[in-house]
Amino acid sequence: MAHDFEAMAGELVVKVVSHSFRNPAVQELLDTVQGLTDADRRRVVAAFADRYRRGRDTEPVQRTLLTLIAVVGRGLDGLPLAQERTARLDRLSRSHTYWYADRHEALAGAELAAGQALAPAVVATIRRSAMSTYRDSTLVEFARLLTEPVLNVGEAWAERAMEDEGLRALLAYALTAKAAKPSAAWEKGGRALVDGLGADAVREAVLPWLALVGRPRTFELEREVYEPDVNSAFDPYNANALRGLAWLLSLLPPHPDTVRALGALVETSLRKAAGLGPRNPKVANAAVNSLARMEGEAALAELARLATRVTYKGTLKLVEAALETRAAALGLSREEIEELAAPVYGLTQVGKAEFRLGEATAQLEVRGNRAVTVWRNGAGKQVKTAPATVRRDHAEELGELKGLVKDIDKSLSAQSERLDRQFLARRRWAYGPWRERYLDHPLVGTLARRLIWTVDGTAACFADGALRTLTGAPLTEGAAVELWHPVGREPAEVLAWREWLERHAVTQPFKQAHREVYLLTDAERKTRNYSNRFAAHILRQHQFNSLAAARGWSNRLRLCVDDSAPPATRELPQWGLRAEYWIEGEGQDYGVDTTEAGTYLRLRTDQVRFYPIDAPQNRAGTYGGRYAMWPIPGRRRTVDPLPLKRIPELVLSEVMRDVDLFVGVASVGNDPTWSDGGPQGRFREYWNSYGFGELNQSAETRRVLLERLVPRLAIADRCTVEGRFLHVRGELHTYKIHLGSGNILMTPNDQYLCIVPGGSGGAGAADPGYLPFEGDRTLAVILSKAMLLAKDTEITDPTITSQLRR
Repeated sequence: MAHDFEAMAGELVVKVVSHSFRNPAVQELLDTVQGLTDADRRRVVAAFADRYRRGRDTEPVQRTLLTLIAVVGRGLDGLPLAQERTARLDRLSRSHTYWYADRHEALAGAELAAGQALAPAVVATIRRSAMSTYRDSTLVEFARLLTEPVLNVGEAWAERAMEDEGLRALLAYALTAKAAKPSAAWEKGGRALVDGLGADAVREAVLPWLALVGRPRTFELEREVYEPDVNSAFDPYNANALRGLAWLLSLLPPHPDTVRALGALVETSLRKAAGLGPRNPKVANAAVNSLARMEGEAALAELARLATRVTYKGTLKLVEAALETRAAALGLSREEIEELAAPVYGLTQVGKAEFRLGEATAQLEVRGNRAVTVWRNGAGKQVKTAPATVRRDHAEELGELKGLVKDIDKSLSAQSERLDRQFLARRRWAYGPWRERYLDHPLVGTLARRLIWTVDGTAACFADGALRTLTGAPLTEGAAVELWHPVGREPAEVLAWREWLERHAVTQPFKQAHREVYLLTDAERKTRNYSNRFAAHILRQHQFNSLAAARGWSNRLRLCVDDSAPPATRELPQWGLRAEYWIEGEGQDYGVDTTEAGTYLRLRTDQVRFYPIDAPQNRAGTYGGRYAMWPIPGRRRTVDPLPLKRIPELVLSEVMRDVDLFVGVASVGNDPTWSDGGPQGRFREYWNSYGFGELNQSAETRRVLLERLVPRLAIADRCTVEGRFLHVRGELHTYKIHLGSGNILMTPNDQYLCIVPGGSGGAGAADPGYLPFEGDRTLAVILSKAMLLAKDTEITDPTITSQLRR
């Protein structure tokens, strides 16, 4: 009979390894074995153990043998290989999930049956596995039995939350948040829980937890080379608790700290992880829903800020819907609700506020696109940081002030982006509301007063305490106000405004007077209905995708799979138009031209086209190939692209400016480390032509500006602007910095010099002084490199000095 048991055990191993536990034949044989007497089952288990000890099988077979010992021996005491099964569970604790067919819950069940507690990390793996797509009822039911610990370990926020046993009920209830929105019954139970604990106690407990969300895991999980970055993802089991906590916060009385925490949770949850995309959109959506349910200006302001920051479509749709709902309730337009949502943050004047903390005074002032705090002690003397008495006696108020500064910085960025989008929004304001919501608004006014506006057609900007025209005459009243744009303006007027800004030392929050204007070219008149102006470029796909989303374009990441996708598009409802930028994945070498997950690293660009906004969508294979229009049922099969000469000048210019930005920032040609041409040197010709070639429109603007700026620099005697380059005379070499890419050539023989932005050369980057606008990173890089190279003998960075002394 022993031989029969060994044969039975051998047959079971072969079938499990070949077909998995779910196979009907395997299940039939398992039923037969488990129907044996306890004594006979022990003989089968012993056969498994003997085979394991011989160690002649592969690792998957050895793993199957341990699992079969637990499955067949369920309910038997003294099962063999206890240490080996424990070691297997230890490995399991370092996994994100396991395949249901591996039946590791049988190993865990055997441990529990033997009176041994499961390690929290093992419990976490089982819970995550039960939530995966490939699951069965046995695994799900077993996971439900594991009620301790209440959350999964491995995440800093969850481990901190579990330290207070008195809040276990709160966490357990939060875990029940498994729907898109809280039901009435869930909300009723949540209110009862909050009332029992106290609203302040709940807020003071939960907000510090949320501040830890997204921190690195407390221990890393193992992952295969081609698996997503599970260590950067949210634990899906704990994610339900995060959703529940976000919902519970919406039941508390409004508080600025709560609003701030929910907004941060949205952004943290949408931060991308390799191979996964956004970490957890469900958590982000829960936080947005909570903000939408909260009353008060702070929540509305946070939603308006998120509308400028969120690019993930599903979450952005919720933000937009929340703002539209709030606008409809107030009988206002969406644009008006965004204006009214602009927060003040305690500022009592435009860009200024003063806070008294004990005997010390904190003077908060907005300078450019950031807030700074100047401290004065009780004697009125300026000090570098908050006095010790403030840190000791007013710690809570000091924390609130620091939070306020961070909020202002984030809001300034969001408001600047909102204002930049107004060029295509066709907005016109009545003078009174505009003055209140823009020019004299404590926060927005710090941006609006650095922009040029037209009042009843007369251009004006703020200086010396008043809105003034080019001649300096004050402008105090009017009917209609619009944002000034250089399109359609005489060159003399544009130049006059640039000189006015310099004379009054006004740094605009983004390019306006210096904004590039893209007019129709002769080549575009010949092609008629499409532009090749920005075709044949090689762009870093992920950077392009982020830029496109930030500028209001819709785009899908291209995967190296048999699929199709529309071009990058920007809808312009105010104009009834849709702009398209045609792109395709670049390369075919998986793992070289793609990420581990199969996403293309680079794109090749093609045409820019315009269509009516309701035209059917074009699509093309993600591998490349021709775009074709997919018909809309009941409509014409195709719609021709619109002739470029029919596109309004402002629309054409702004769309082309966006595309120029995509190329200028995302092109591999401006990467100083790509002088070898990238993989197999395929892009060397492109890199050279872009990195040192003719200037595009934005680079031409940069050249004109540098011609005015260079004479004012401390290194002016060593610099000249000639053609496409800023020439810098050092002690060791003379350098040519390309005005488009920032790449450098040096004497003799125009040798390439690689300096990666952000590195330290030892000489330090000097302040270039006044700049007429913010946001041109390439201009900042060029000036920084120029000041470094003008003192090339002081450079200490070995990666640079080794090139200088060749």
